[in-house]
Amino acid sequence: MNAPLNHATLRPDANALLAEAGYRARPITAALGAEIDGVDMSSELSDLQVEAIKAAWLKYKVIFFRDQNISHAEHVAFTKRFGPVEGHPVIKHAPGFPEVLIVEAFGEDWVNEKTAERFKTQNKWHTDVTFRPSPSRGSVLRAREVPEFGGDTMWADTAAAYRGLAPKLKERIAGLLAVHDIVKSYGGRVSTEKIAEIRREHPPQEHPIVRRHPVTGEETLYVNHVFTTHIVGLEPAESDALLAQLWDQIKIPEHHVRFRWTPNAIAFWDNDATQHYAVAEYYPALRIMERVTLSGY
Repeated sequence: MNAPLNHATLRPDANALLAEAGYRARPITAALGAEIDGVDMSSELSDLQVEAIKAAWLKYKVIFFRDQNISHAEHVAFTKRFGPVEGHPVIKHAPGFPEVLIVEAFGEDWVNEKTAERFKTQNKWHTDVTFRPSPSRGSVLRAREVPEFGGDTMWADTAAAYRGLAPKLKERIAGLLAVHDIVKSYGGRVSTEKIAEIRREHPPQEHPIVRRHPVTGEETLYVNHVFTTHIVGLEPAESDALLAQLWDQIKIPEHHVRFRWTPNAIAFWDNDATQHYAVAEYYPALRIMERVTLSGY
């Protein structure tokens, strides 16, 4: 098997750039994740500061910022320094700001006393919007209201997950494609008419199971429980069994970082290098988040 890598081997210049920009990274695990000190997202960032944050983002795969009491406009402006942004076909957005998605699972009708237990126990590891031809590059998620306890989010390093596969399994999945479908996740939340509309606008997409990161070149495991429906060319039983095996690889704790939210904390993750899981054990408390999403490459 390949020798393990960690974030210290990627973008070795990142910490030097951060220091030059007046920032500091505090890694959380050896796998991925770091808190970045010194950033003020309400101010206009210099080109050097943007480059330093981007280098840290690529190196650590998910970076965190505390105490960012920013407006919707400032949230959008910060994200746009890293590329174009996009909305979402189903998730509601902040009034007047179509780029700012409101992520409020237990505030929606589809999660209530009858459905909360089922929702809580579902496997929700996923990479965002893999139903698009070009899935998003990343997201900047801000905690607006968080429960007194619970409601953490975990991220998994999908390159580490791939590296950890047995050589024979790597050979088996090399060159295979999997289908990703928005209806698998969101079909139960909308009307039949809306499903038909979504299907026309967002038909299922095929992506390689082993996908190369567009910037770092790392090979990543690119199937997820939320949007991946089947593997092209395999019988349903074989496809289901192989997907279950690959999904289990994402669950290995050594590939993870777990973040405890505080009000106005922000997570900025690389959607091409990670999967994430919002731990839903806080019902009936509220957890209200706001997300701005970078368009795909």
